[in-house]
Amino acid sequence: MALTFKQLVDDALTAHIEEIFPWDVEEFRAKNPDTLMLDIREDDEFDGCYIENSLHVPRGILEQACDWDYAETEPDLVKARKKPIIVVCRSGNRSILAALTMTLMGYENVVSLKTGIKGWNDADLPLINKANDVVDPDWVDEFVNPPIRKDQLAVNNAD
Repeated sequence: MALTFKQLVDDALTAHIEEIFPWDVEEFRAKNPDTLMLDIREDDEFDGCYIENSLHVPRGILEQACDWDYAETEPDLVKARKKPIIVVCRSGNRSILAALTMTLMGYENVVSLKTGIKGWNDADLPLINKANDVVDPDWVDEFVNPPIRKDQLAVNNAD
């Protein structure tokens, strides 16, 4: 039986992938000062807004970035197998799948940012852009909530 995206995410959560709410990150980082914030969104998403001091590795190259001997290898990430890592995406779904993948690859302390950048912004926590300017929360709200087109809705594409 084929799984939907939501079912894949739910299965990853049942595999004991932990989540952390945006408003708990500051306390988590205070207790774990070597925490790595890993943003797995696409380049255009990251360039628009991100959490300061995040390492950007798009989801599509994550596995290679986590390992040596690839053009995509990210040394800081490969060396972080024992460090606390908070994985960030737009809404907290892709980050769950990425956290599961990293756990399978031997990372020991990976959590997903529940609600992602959307929730971070909703909690009025600061985001910056590619130019290192603080981004207006209202702009972020529009940026991270693109409309769903009619051709993307299941109700319009039932077989």
